Amino acid sequence: MAQKGGGFFSSLASSLSNFKSQVNFMLGYEGLEVINPEGGTEDAEVEAQKGRWKHEDRDSHWKMMQKYVGADITSMVTLPVLIFEPMTMLQKMAELMEYSHLLKLADECEDPHMRLVYAASWFISNYYALQRTWKPFNPILGETYEMINHNGITFIAEQVSHHPPISAAHAENDHFVYDITSKVKTKFLGNSVDVYPLGRTRLKLKKDGVILELVPPPTKVNNLIFGRTWVDSPGDMVLTNLTTGDKVVLYFQPCGWFGAGRYEVDGYVYNAAEEPKILMTGKWNTSMSYQPCDLDGEPLPGTDLKEVWKVAEAPANDKFQYTHFAHKVNSFDTAPTNLLASDSRLRSDRYALEKGDMSKAGSEKSILEEKQRAEKRTRESKGQKFVPRWFDMTEETYVTPWGDLEICEYNGKYSEHRDAVGNVNTNDADITKIEFNPWQYGNVAEAE
Repeated sequence: MAQKGGGFFSSLASSLSNFKSQVNFMLGYEGLEVINPEGGTEDAEVEAQKGRWKHEDRDSHWKMMQKYVGADITSMVTLPVLIFEPMTMLQKMAELMEYSHLLKLADECEDPHMRLVYAASWFISNYYALQRTWKPFNPILGETYEMINHNGITFIAEQVSHHPPISAAHAENDHFVYDITSKVKTKFLGNSVDVYPLGRTRLKLKKDGVILELVPPPTKVNNLIFGRTWVDSPGDMVLTNLTTGDKVVLYFQPCGWFGAGRYEVDGYVYNAAEEPKILMTGKWNTSMSYQPCDLDGEPLPGTDLKEVWKVAEAPANDKFQYTHFAHKVNSFDTAPTNLLASDSRLRSDRYALEKGDMSKAGSEKSILEEKQRAEKRTRESKGQKFVPRWFDMTEETYVTPWGDLEICEYNGKYSEHRDAVGNVNTNDADITKIEFNPWQYGNVAEAE
């Protein structure tokens, strides 16, 4: 019988996972790991000289960062805008909606196992956006992001906690309801960082009311300071139908020597008796395919491998490797009328970076961060706590493989708000005349 956790494909990983090289040749940087995903172990010194950092910036940043080796750096380090993209983490959460037509197929599908093929492919599609090596801006507490005008979806995300950073999002159309509470845990390793997803992701398909729950693999960001930054997510992705017990287990292959195994995803759809029913294979940056299989995980005779998802063509030579949909996420084409003043699109630092003014982006980022600190002081002096507007903190604790998570639930107030003001988009809005305002007490930094 096919093995769980990736079936016979997982056996391929053992010969691909052990390629590492350390920068022991540069004085003061002993032990730093530099990995060229397209090469072997002999070219670490050449790879270490590449990347977006200038030599002097790289050295000074390493001197600042080396004290954090082994620590969770999720919210303790201030990073330069040199490594940022003009998008916040809330916007990046919305990029998952690009291929939401797959959820229409899943909702309308009568075959419970094919339903999981469509849903799993939808979750995998987001990894194409996650491979971008630019860092999104951390949301300000109370910041939001709204999106309409895409496959009938209404999407709302809100930053509900600053320490620890927690984001919540809700999306819905005629076919599905998507809810996530997102929190990450990190471990800084010198020239790389391990990212552990402590979130809870649930997807409800409306036709039959089935609820799916996702446990994604961890992610590793390589060559943060020395070399060209790149992302890998080795491990299992498990999507479970909580209603029926069926599940998908997909193994993300680790990148090996000269790129062997990079991007590859393989695994099975299992029924509630843990018998493999459908084989899935592909690459998370290009496409996924499926084929019915027998109890040993082998393709059924007379069946063909069929493509279920393929990445859309992206703009050529885009500075931030944005897709066409990512540009829509950043634009007012997907913004509703009476856009909340707390929306990510309105951030002055994000907008300055989008326009290519890195100096202004850095100064505006510092101003916003100081305003956030000032508001925290005001809140503490008043003996008050921050209360999210569109989500409610619950007493429910969700256990993940990497730690526990406090769950936020969508409270329905945003739907009431949208019903009251309408959903006409505002692609003629003038961003320069709208002030970003996520603040609970007004502009406290200027009031002090």
